[in-house]
Amino acid sequence: MIETIRWRNGHVELIDQTLLPGKVEYIECNSAEDIWYAIKKMNIRGAPAIGIAGAYGVYLGIRNSKAVDFHSFEIEVERMVRYLSTSRPTARNLFWGLERVNEAVRENSGKNIPELKKTVLGEAHAILEEDRKICRDIGKYGAGLIPKGARILTHCNAGALATADYGTALGVIFSAKKKIRKVFVDETRPLLQGARLTAWELVNNGIKATLICDNMAASLMAKGEIDAVIVGADRIAANGDTANKIGTYSVAIAAAYHKVPFYVAAPLSTFDLSLPDGSAIPIEERDKSEVRMIGDKLITVKDVDVKNPAFDVTPAQLITAIITERGVIKRPNKKRIAAVVKQ
Repeated sequence: MIETIRWRNGHVELIDQTLLPGKVEYIECNSAEDIWYAIKKMNIRGAPAIGIAGAYGVYLGIRNSKAVDFHSFEIEVERMVRYLSTSRPTARNLFWGLERVNEAVRENSGKNIPELKKTVLGEAHAILEEDRKICRDIGKYGAGLIPKGARILTHCNAGALATADYGTALGVIFSAKKKIRKVFVDETRPLLQGARLTAWELVNNGIKATLICDNMAASLMAKGEIDAVIVGADRIAANGDTANKIGTYSVAIAAAYHKVPFYVAAPLSTFDLSLPDGSAIPIEERDKSEVRMIGDKLITVKDVDVKNPAFDVTPAQLITAIITERGVIKRPNKKRIAAVVKQ
């Protein structure tokens, strides 16, 4: 599996996902500002991956701190956390990663400043390493849901590029590789994460992939050509309502109508139990040029108005199960989710 994010010689290296599939190139990040920009501009994307990046961003922002006591150092850390949290609003994992680093600092208030800096970096390293295992566990649990000869549909990209190195939705597909006949890949407009990223990952891992336009999914289900849908998630409310890339809700409606199982694969860090349901999930509105253009080519009237929400929310009642690193939550609701998340 490719390394999406890595620590090398005192800096963070990220695969520039805006260049894929044409070019594999790493961006070197040496400051919190570099990380903020990479997340905002989607050089790195995917909820778990930006959570890891955010944690490293805190360290890059405080490693040259001149603080002389714990209180002043804590203030600097909290300032970095607030700053990095403004990069993108929807993915819960970003805020979870930032909060985790902040909490690690508070729990080590007796350490001196150099030791506290090491604590921050150590927590970022731990989040990255844990994500690798979490994704493998999600893959293992999810593989048990996949029938032999299955034809799978996935939307957007929830593979190695969205995580530390294995993936959530694609992690299930990688784990169940021998049982899967074909994976249909929604192109995922407007930024084409399915066409550019998911298809690239699947082909490079020897899995038969068929790219389709986003508006083809329902017709394939009607013809009996899809056996299951697997997607990732950016934030899951307490009742199971799930935010994922725009277009996911449409796929879920079509799957429910055609009685096709609809699975969400996500780590526990994606759950936000403070939100009772999906109506409270913040939805990022991105730049209008992303819809007006593909690459540097204008595809419509240049002054036409555009609405460009990056995510939509799929109600829990449309979700067959949520696959986590602690197991599968079937027919998700508040009680079942709490029983797993609060273990």
